Amino acid sequence: MEQSTRRQRTRQRVPHAGELGWDDSLYEDGPGAPASGPDATSGAGGAANGGTGSGSGGAASGGGDGSGRARRGGPRRDGARPRDRRGKRRILRWASAVLAVLILGTAGAGYLYYRHLDGKLKKEDLTLGDKPMADHKANSAGQTPLNILLIGSDARDSKANQKLGGAKETFGGPPLADVQMLLHVSADRSNMSVVSMPRDTMLKMPKCTDPETGKVYPASTGNVQTNESLGRGGPGCTVATWYELTGITIDHFMMIDFAGVVSMADAIGGVPVCVQENVHSRNAEGKGSGLKLEKGENVIQGEQALQWLRTRYGFEDGSDLARTHAQHMYMNSMVRELRKGAKLTDPGKLMSLAEAATDALTVDKGLGGVKKLYDLAEELKQVPTNRITMATMPNVYGQGSESGRVFPKPGDAEQLFDMVRDDVPLDGKASKRKPPAESKDPAAAPAETGVLVRNGTGSDTQAPTPQRATAVAGLLAAEGYTKAVADVTPDATARTEVLFPGADLEGDAQAVAKALGIPVSSAKKSTEVSGVTLVVGADWRTGDTYPKSAAKDEDKTPDTARALNGADDTECMEIQPGFTF
Repeated sequence: MEQSTRRQRTRQRVPHAGELGWDDSLYEDGPGAPASGPDATSGAGGAANGGTGSGSGGAASGGGDGSGRARRGGPRRDGARPRDRRGKRRILRWASAVLAVLILGTAGAGYLYYRHLDGKLKKEDLTLGDKPMADHKANSAGQTPLNILLIGSDARDSKANQKLGGAKETFGGPPLADVQMLLHVSADRSNMSVVSMPRDTMLKMPKCTDPETGKVYPASTGNVQTNESLGRGGPGCTVATWYELTGITIDHFMMIDFAGVVSMADAIGGVPVCVQENVHSRNAEGKGSGLKLEKGENVIQGEQALQWLRTRYGFEDGSDLARTHAQHMYMNSMVRELRKGAKLTDPGKLMSLAEAATDALTVDKGLGGVKKLYDLAEELKQVPTNRITMATMPNVYGQGSESGRVFPKPGDAEQLFDMVRDDVPLDGKASKRKPPAESKDPAAAPAETGVLVRNGTGSDTQAPTPQRATAVAGLLAAEGYTKAVADVTPDATARTEVLFPGADLEGDAQAVAKALGIPVSSAKKSTEVSGVTLVVGADWRTGDTYPKSAAKDEDKTPDTARALNGADDTECMEIQPGFTF
């Protein structure tokens, strides 16, 4: 009776042990543990405190003779007395209780820390334009790609940003999107592409509405420098501007400012970069980022990393294109460093990185949570380093008053955007695209097919070829398309396209393309036309025959994109004359 009472008292000290996942055998007199009384046995096959058992041959914690009975009290072979054994159990019980408190405390702290990080993220609308973005096209497995616009803001809206950015005359002014990179992850997560648009790119701005003030920024009538999009309501206008130019569906954006770059660079740790000569980005007029590095490889972080990312004077030709190339080199090197693993196994490094990232980033509302950022990181980790490709939008320099600014290069830029839209890897390692399937809807007779022909031969750098739509309509008439007429609607486009509004006219559009020797892949569905519409692009400005040179390999990244593979660690930045020491 006395023994039973003592056992009950012991059990009351460890309530719900099983529910908490603790091993009851760790506690004295719990089920499966040997009693210290003279008649106690081990129980059928039970293991206690390191003893083992199977069937009746189990050994009790105090040692067994193989008969299933525990040895009686008294000295054990190891010299320990029962009193010593009970003392050890009390110590174990105390240690387990402390461990439980630590586990529960850590879980609570982890939850609070998660909420802390979540609350630091700044969130804004994904797009401020008035055109809804198209849905992604799924691949044969039902998978869809992922597109994220990365934006670097030059805002001087805080003391930290003002100190890092300088240019006092811009303090408090509208921010500029000085870095714009579209990160594309393939539908099958096998490869990744990053396409940069130089900040000096001239283009048309879409209509944007500021979500906070309600101010409406009308669509621009002329060309505007792309980095001004951020000041037209926020990052959602930069997203709308990209969609207007490229037609690429954008799922998310992530924006960071000067101070954020520095804090993230510090948290990540040093990133190796290379310069071909000593460089000091500072000239007699004081222009430059202040970056100063010796020839060869240098490990940079913090403010020096920001200087590298902002340098144009001192790299290559001193243009924004040179800066873009340097940014690609840094990003590739950073990915290689992170994937070495050492920095991601250090809890302190991870915590610093988490703090820096959530404090520095502004994201769209669909990405507004630490859990979603973590899931995104898991997606990106699936892509091998050697399947990451950095590229720059192919471009040409403007003329006259727009000298020094850049424009999308006709043909090449559209080809690059097409590859991203169609989820074609920029590294050329995937199988070729399947040719477009012939429409199941038979084409009508040429004489019964109406075709509008538009002159799209103009561009931002050259005027359209006069009467080009009339000339090509005549070519169609000679092929039997007697209902082909010229449309005076201007529709500048880099590559010739045959547009159709629905599946019932797809066969007709493909037949029009074949009649003129245009690739069948140029026949595309568009909600902006009401019938078959041929837009003669800048790739066919003259002549009666569609030029073979215009029908480029649609699976090859244009050389003008300066593609750089993520695994290439041999790149070394060329230095601009006059910026060495």
